[in-house]
Amino acid sequence: MREKPVSNASDLSSPPKYDPKSARAEEFISHKEIMDTLAYAWENRSNGPLIDDIIAKARAGKGLTHREAAVLLDCTIEEKNREIYRLAEELKSKIYGNRIVLFAPLYLSNYCINGCVYCPYHAINKHIPRKKLSQEEIRREVIALQNMGHKRLALESGEHPEQSPIEYILESIETIYSTKHKNGAIRRVNVNIAATTVENYRRLKEAGIGTYILFQETYNKEEYKRLHPWGPKSDYAYHTEAMDRAMQGGIDDVGLGVLFGLGLYRYDFVGLLMHAEHLEAVYGVGPHTISVPRLCKADDIDPREFDNGIDNDTFAKIVACIRVAAPYTGIIVSTRESPRVRERVLRLGVSQISGGSRTSVGGYVEDELPEEDSSQFEVSDRRTLDEVVRWLMELGYIPSFCTACYREGRTGEVFMDLAKAGNIHLRCQPNALMTLKEYLMDYASPLTRDVGEALLRREVEEIPHERLREITRKNLTGIEAGERDFRV
Repeated sequence: MREKPVSNASDLSSPPKYDPKSARAEEFISHKEIMDTLAYAWENRSNGPLIDDIIAKARAGKGLTHREAAVLLDCTIEEKNREIYRLAEELKSKIYGNRIVLFAPLYLSNYCINGCVYCPYHAINKHIPRKKLSQEEIRREVIALQNMGHKRLALESGEHPEQSPIEYILESIETIYSTKHKNGAIRRVNVNIAATTVENYRRLKEAGIGTYILFQETYNKEEYKRLHPWGPKSDYAYHTEAMDRAMQGGIDDVGLGVLFGLGLYRYDFVGLLMHAEHLEAVYGVGPHTISVPRLCKADDIDPREFDNGIDNDTFAKIVACIRVAAPYTGIIVSTRESPRVRERVLRLGVSQISGGSRTSVGGYVEDELPEEDSSQFEVSDRRTLDEVVRWLMELGYIPSFCTACYREGRTGEVFMDLAKAGNIHLRCQPNALMTLKEYLMDYASPLTRDVGEALLRREVEEIPHERLREITRKNLTGIEAGERDFRV
């Protein structure tokens, strides 16, 4: 049984005042506010009338506060828990429909100067082969990814001022966008690199990135210090305030995330939502995505050494509660999770998944180092992209390779306004179908193509707007004739 949350007295001596609009990490992620929230949630975990009120508020699709969401996460009434799951499914369907966006990570370098105790890239790991891709090697990786069918990448790199300076990242982005092979093209590059300056974020924006992603790992400052004993990432405030600098640099789509299994999951769940509330309060728009990775086995990292691991049921409830608390935010689950777990959380709110992923540097080209030599973590879902696409369709989902909103300027507040008005699906559904058609024509196996064509015939008829339905039909015919990159 979970114990009642307690806090260290030393942590509460002259605590910073909670202020979601503050520029200081310790004020918009207030330890005292989190502990008060956890105590409130614990006290009300069986408060049926309060839980009913919170569920009713969530059903309106306007989201919940971190304190309200914490009560749902702690709820012990099974009937109410089933209602939370049903609501998560309803909100997911209402806002995102049956579309699932696909992407792949691309690791540029595993050189790192940090001492993160949970990551095999840490500087004193002498087992892992160190590698940094040249621009020609990046080009070959991109072609391999294009040949799989990917259109959207998440760029990953260890933190190293000499091996991976911002100039290297910018040059790599240019290489990725400029690489074309047959009908392949990477249309959106999201970037997951270390916290940096406003000026560097401005340069990333000018380079045409989509979302800037940075995982907090844990929001508990004391735990964060223990997990990051040295290196630039050990600066809790600089890391936690990175999204503010990114938005000040003009990046209006940012992605949050914690690594569940490091700290206490309830603490990090609340901190994650407080961070989202901070961005909404200061910049008028919350995170574009929230990632929910769990700690995985890696080169010299054994998850059993960490005693905060969460089981599959808890993981599913976290996803459901994030969905009802932040209904318009995309939720990402990677190949860290097994196919069975991914199938479960897809229903509860996940809107983006990776497919055919390699977490090693140079992992997509056959003559490079084998994946296990330089991987950041162990992949649980090892299926090919084609297998993942077919699996999604057999479950009734539309695999989407769409990047239209990013390229049409529908980002940040513009995207959220469309989503909250219930209009974004009018764009997303046709675009998802057209990008799926491209995949079926260019990359799919015969079996996947057959499944996909049947799905397309059904789903085109589900487009509610007659004019968009006709445009979609016309563009699908154009794709069959060899044309590419339609979008509405």
